[in-house]
Amino acid sequence: MKCPKCGHLDDKVLDSRAAREGASIRRRRQCLQCEYRFTTYEEIVKDELHVIKRDGRHEEFNRQKLERGLSRACEKRPISGDQIHDLVDQVIAECEGESEVTSERIGQAVMERLHHVDEVAYIRFASVYRRFADVNQFLKAVKDVVEKS
Repeated sequence: MKCPKCGHLDDKVLDSRAAREGASIRRRRQCLQCEYRFTTYEEIVKDELHVIKRDGRHEEFNRQKLERGLSRACEKRPISGDQIHDLVDQVIAECEGESEVTSERIGQAVMERLHHVDEVAYIRFASVYRRFADVNQFLKAVKDVVEKS
């Protein structure tokens, strides 16, 4: 593993443990040259999942793209990075065994889970996912959340 500080290729593993409900392994490493400590994650590489976009295009599923969208929706909210990772893991697990899935299904799966985690983040994500055209659509979504609470 290349050291993020000095670029040296040799390191030693200080600690290993399961992470994200056993879906990955978290390793604490130390560079043998500069002694910088850093964390890496190992995950099983699964068969590629393709997403069918709204306009009919097909593209490879990009976990980082979904995590970025969720991170934006959860900005300045009491939601940890691990919670976002877990939510993405749950969505991916729901699609397991399929080679293609619609972006609509992914969005719905995210919104179902996000609604239980944080209502403000849910509204933020929904406003982008559902492409609210005006304030009335936004107000209706907020009203729906309030009624469900």
